Parts: sequence; structure tokens; C-alpha cells
Amino acid sequence: MDILTLDLPGIRKIASGKVREIFDLGEHLLFIATDRISAFDCILPNAIPHKGEVLTQLSDFWFRKMSFVENHLVAVDFADFPAALRPFERELRGRSMIVKKAKPLPIECVVRGYLIGSGWKDYLATGAVCGIPLPAGLQQAQQLPQTIFTPATKAATGHDENIPWETAVQLCGESVATQARDLAIRIYEAGRTHAAGRGIILADTKFEFGLLDGRVILIDEVMTPDSSRYWPAADYRVGISPPSFDKQFVRDYLETLTWDKTPPAPQLPAEVVQRTSEKYMEAFERLTGSPLAI
Repeated sequence: MDILTLDLPGIRKIASGKVREIFDLGEHLLFIATDRISAFDCILPNAIPHKGEVLTQLSDFWFRKMSFVENHLVAVDFADFPAALRPFERELRGRSMIVKKAKPLPIECVVRGYLIGSGWKDYLATGAVCGIPLPAGLQQAQQLPQTIFTPATKAATGHDENIPWETAVQLCGESVATQARDLAIRIYEAGRTHAAGRGIILADTKFEFGLLDGRVILIDEVMTPDSSRYWPAADYRVGISPPSFDKQFVRDYLETLTWDKTPPAPQLPAEVVQRTSEKYMEAFERLTGSPLAI
């Protein structure tokens, strides 16, 4: 079933984001990934079939694979969910997880391995990415000489804003910011190596970390097509923006319209919805080597 919004009678919802619905279970939280999709910071009216299941199950795959970092996952198998959630099995199975309550850090931990997107625009203008100088003569989509960490603020509305390392330290404290940076780079590079073995390039991604009893732990989602830029290696060429396993079909369609990128967002044609769903599912199956549980 496609889910755009969800309420669970008797269970208190505490947040509704661009994609996730979050409920308070007392000791823990319930994260539910809907099939909503956003583009240009607007939530679109269409559901993308199986998108929520891809986000949840791929995050679970990465949480388990990145065992060197503590994470917030408590349970993802519906059989392990508390009895109070049993009436909602149809809505929750495959797209929800129970997680520990952590205090999120006030920064997005963005890691870049390739020169693309806003990083490419920044480089063209300044010769640097988020204030980090890079060698002259790099091309669009070229792999960077080394992985870089470019933190950003968390914007309640609109785009996150890139910040210098010094600001991240001011916001988080030097020890916590350093731990988050080092873990983010290590997770990205491990993920990039795994993806390469599956014929996929992980160009960049963003992580969220939180504090739990003073420890820095990995929270939210991990290296999904929503939080990452994945390219099929077979189609990769330096000098062009490669096709990607994410919202590319949605963005490309929206760019053909006269829409001014402010709400309400337009309806998507059925073929754009279908192709986007297929790309999310293909990314999951290629990265994990397993079919999506639906």
C-alpha cells in the first residue's frame, strides 16, 4: 500500500517531516518512512510506490554493515515490535523502525567524494568547496583528491546552509564535532567501497548523528537514495553530470514546467512516478544483493 500520511490512533505523533512520521513510544521512538517525495524543498502530491520500504530497509542494511559505529536501531522486524503496534501491521511492516532516543546534533554531516552539485558550482566560483581549497583544473563529476567533510546547518524550511568547520565546532563542541566528522568520512568510504563492488558510485551523502549518554551515535537514515547521490558506474563520465538513482526523473520533469517551485507542487505523470519507483528499488537490490521485502 502507498502511504502519504499516517496517524496511529492511541500512539502520539511528535513530528512529521518531508518523508518520515515520528511517534513517541515512551522509552523509544517509532520512525515510519512514508512514500512522500520532495523536490526543490516542496513535498509533491504523489506517492512513489515502495519508496518508504526502500529507505527503511536500505538504512537497516547499512546500520548492520557499519558495525564499527553505534547506531540508534532497536528493531526493524515487525515481529519484534511491541503489542501496541500489532493492529497497524499493514501500515508499518517493512517501512518502520524502532529507535533509541538520542539528542540530534545541530549539524548535517555532509561527505563528498566527487565534484558535483552545489560543490561543483562552489568550485567554479571560488576554486574551493565550502571553503576547502581544491586543485585547479578539476572537472565536473571528477573524483576529489581526498574525501572532504562539509557540514551544514539544519534548516527547518528551505535549504540547509553550508558552514565552515569552525562553526560546526562552535555548535557541537570540538570533541563531538571531530568524532562526527571522522565517523562520517569512515562510513562514507566504507559505503563507497561496497557500492563500487556492486557497479555503483557513491558520489556524496549526508549523515545525522546524535548524543546518547554522552556518546556520538549514528541516527536517522543511512546512505539511501534520498540522502545520497548514487551513479551507475557504467554510465559515469568525467565532465558531465551522470544519471543517478534518486529523484532525477522527478527533477527533470519539474524543470520542463512553468512551476515557480513554490507550494503547491504539481501532480507527477504516472510514468515519472513509475520510473522513480523503479530506480529506488533498483538501487536497493543492487546495493544489498537482495530483493526488497514488500
